[in-house]
Amino acid sequence: MTDKLKRILEASFFVRLVNAVAAFLERQWDKSFVASAIAGARERSGEPSVLNSIESGLNRAWTGAFRALRLDRLFEGSIFTRSFFWLALTALIAPIAPTTVTLLSALAAFFSLLVNLGRGELRLRYLPINKWIYAYALVYLVCTLTSVNVSSNIKGGALSLVFILFPIVLVNVVRKKRGADILTAVLVISGFAVAAIGILQLLRGATSTTKWIDESFNEDISLRVYSTLDNPNVLSEYLLLIIPLGAAMTLTAGTVNGRIASGVATAAMIAAMILTYSRGGWLGLILSVVVFLVIMDVRFIPIGLICAVILFFFLPDTILSRFQSIGNLSDTSTNYRVSIWIGTVAMLKDYWLTGVGTGIEAFRNIYPVYSQHSALAQHSHSLYLQILAEMGISGGIVFLGVIFCTVRQCASRIRRGADRTLKIRLAAILSGLAGFMLQSGTDYSFYNYRVMLV
Repeated sequence: MTDKLKRILEASFFVRLVNAVAAFLERQWDKSFVASAIAGARERSGEPSVLNSIESGLNRAWTGAFRALRLDRLFEGSIFTRSFFWLALTALIAPIAPTTVTLLSALAAFFSLLVNLGRGELRLRYLPINKWIYAYALVYLVCTLTSVNVSSNIKGGALSLVFILFPIVLVNVVRKKRGADILTAVLVISGFAVAAIGILQLLRGATSTTKWIDESFNEDISLRVYSTLDNPNVLSEYLLLIIPLGAAMTLTAGTVNGRIASGVATAAMIAAMILTYSRGGWLGLILSVVVFLVIMDVRFIPIGLICAVILFFFLPDTILSRFQSIGNLSDTSTNYRVSIWIGTVAMLKDYWLTGVGTGIEAFRNIYPVYSQHSALAQHSHSLYLQILAEMGISGGIVFLGVIFCTVRQCASRIRRGADRTLKIRLAAILSGLAGFMLQSGTDYSFYNYRVMLV
C-alpha cells in the first residue's frame, strides 16, 4: 500500500512541479554569493592563530602554577572536578531559579573549568566563535566602566560579563556527542518544567497585570501566562530557543519512549507559547518552523505556503485578533514601542559612536531628553537598538559577529554533509536563533539576564 501510494505521488503533476521548483531554488541558492559567504570554508578548531597561541600559553602557565602549589592534590576527587555537572546544573536552573542562584552555579562552572585546566584534565579549546565572544565581553566591559552612571551598573555589568563569557565553559566542557545529547535533554526538561508552570497558571485561574493586555483589542484574553520569567514576552523569548531543540529530540531520539517524552515536552512548550499571546513570539515561532523545514528540504517552501493559507481559516478569533493588531498604532503596546524606537533613534544620532554605557540607569538618564510624546521607558524595546544605545557602533559590530559566526559554523557543517541527526540538531539551533532574533527586533530580549544566558 505504501509503495503504491509512493508511485502515485511520484507520478502526480503537482508533486513533480513542487520538486522542480524546489530543485531550481536549491541550485540558485547554492550558486549565490550569500550561500558562499554564510557556509564558506570551515575553520578548523585547532588552526594556528594569535588567539589560539595566547590560549595555549595561558593554559601551560596555569597548569604549571596549579601543580607547583599542589592544588591538583587539594581538589582531587572534589565536586569541582565535575565541570559537566555544573554546566548542566546551570542550564537546568537558568529559567527557574532566581538570577543570583543561577549566577552562583555559573561561577561554580567557571571555577570547575579552571580546576580541570590546572589538573591537566582539559586544555583550552580554540573555536572561531571564541574571538567574537572575547571581543563582545571586552566592549561590554569598557562601556560598563565608561557609562554615564557607572556606580549603578557595576553589579549588573559583572553579572552580564559572567553570562556573556559562559559559552567558553560550554565549548571546553562539551566535546563529545553524548555530552551534547545530555545537555540538550537538560535544556528540554527545563523548558518543559517552565511550560508546565505556565499552563498551571491558566488552570488555576491566575491573572495578568493590565499593562500586558490592551482591553480595547483583546477583550477575550484574561491571562497571558508568564511562568517563572514574570513576563509573557520574556517567556516567549525563552521558549523560542528551546522549542526547536525539543522538536529535534523528538525526531532523533533513539527509543520510542524518548520520542514520546520529547514530543510531550515540545507540545507543552508550544501550548505555553500560544498562551503568552506574544505576537513577536508567534511570528518568531513561525519563522523558526520555516527555517527548520527549509534547511531540512527546500521542497517544503511551496508546501508550507499552501499550509499557511489553509491554517489561516482555522485559527481561533483570539489569535487572529492578536495578529491583526500588529502594526495598528491604536494598540497601546504597538504605539508605545514605536514612540520609544523613534526616541532611541534620535538619541543614537548623538551617541552612535560610543553609546551611553551599559545598564538600565544609563539609558534612563539620557533617554528622557529624546522621548516622544512622554513615552518614558527603561530600555528601547529592541535588542539591536539597545546594544547600539549602550555600546555604540562597536558593540553592534561584535554582536553581529557572534551571530554570524554561529550561523556560519552551523551552515558550513550542514552543507558539508552532516549526518541526519546532526543536521536536525543544527537546523534546530539555527531556527531557534532565527525566531529569537526576529522577536528581539521588537523587544529587549537581554533585559532578563537568565534569557541572555540561555
